[in-house]
Amino acid sequence: MTKFKVAARKARPKHQKTAPTVAAKVRNKIAAEAVRQTHRKTDASFDQSRGTQLQDTLRVLAERNLAQTREMYERSKDTLQAGLESWQKCFGAAGKGAVAINRKIIDIAESNINTGFDLATGLAGARNFAEVMQLQAAYWRKLFGALHIQAETSTKQPKLRGPRRNK
Repeated sequence: MTKFKVAARKARPKHQKTAPTVAAKVRNKIAAEAVRQTHRKTDASFDQSRGTQLQDTLRVLAERNLAQTREMYERSKDTLQAGLESWQKCFGAAGKGAVAINRKIIDIAESNINTGFDLATGLAGARNFAEVMQLQAAYWRKLFGALHIQAETSTKQPKLRGPRRNK
């Protein structure tokens, strides 16, 4: 380098930027802002459809599954009742007590299944997590109450009176 070039470089302030450097930085900022703006637009469109579309789709799916399960339950219940009736005919000599116990067991099972379907129906219509938790808590309270009553009624046996002994 010549003395003049060295002197010219030293005379120019170092914080001063050249025109190509400034132009390149401006272009980079504009390009980065364009990318950010495109990302915001895309993200906003997904945010609008993200929650409602997915929830509606899942709700429709849950309702359809619930309807199919209810249908299968009804068919199974009818089949079970038909089997019970034929069983009662075959074993009529077993006594009315066994038939009454079988009926009671079927009624208990049917009640428990209906309670479960009520919970599933409620869960399918739940709008948020808090509602789901309330439905489950109510279900368990109802189930434990019903189990307690069912246990009491199924263990009650008629008292048989026999001859009294004198001591």
